[in-house]
Amino acid sequence: MVVHENNEDISVMRLEEVELPPPGEREVRVRVRAASTQFPDILMIQKKYQYQPELPYIPGTEFAGDIIDVGPGVSDWKVGDAVVAGMLGGGGLAEEVNVHEGALRRKPTPLTYGQACSFRSAYLTAQVALIRRADLQAGETLLVHGAAGGVG
Repeated sequence: MVVHENNEDISVMRLEEVELPPPGEREVRVRVRAASTQFPDILMIQKKYQYQPELPYIPGTEFAGDIIDVGPGVSDWKVGDAVVAGMLGGGGLAEEVNVHEGALRRKPTPLTYGQACSFRSAYLTAQVALIRRADLQAGETLLVHGAAGGVG
């Protein structure tokens, strides 16, 4: 896994072997098949994001993979389920990660793991901007100025 110890520069990250505890209450263990680096990951490393994880931490706010173990209290997920997850505290830049079941979504079948792990952030950014902030309603017109980024 990739570990970051000080929030100054992305170049100070290193690879490290870390033993994970068994999944806790309402957690599953996911074998990560793909992870994406999103803008919040970079901002957290630079200490410019509104949320700051405890150090050291493992970056990777979005990832996709397969459930390989299920902790106590989990009822909606089983070993073998393909999932997409987003965790504000990171963790996706690892081979395996324990994830609270509330952070999981089923991986859309037509998407590859790589596609699935990078689509959540753009989707949620657009949804919050258009639905919650702009209160866009059916029948209204929206101009998307530029379409070169993940959101527009």
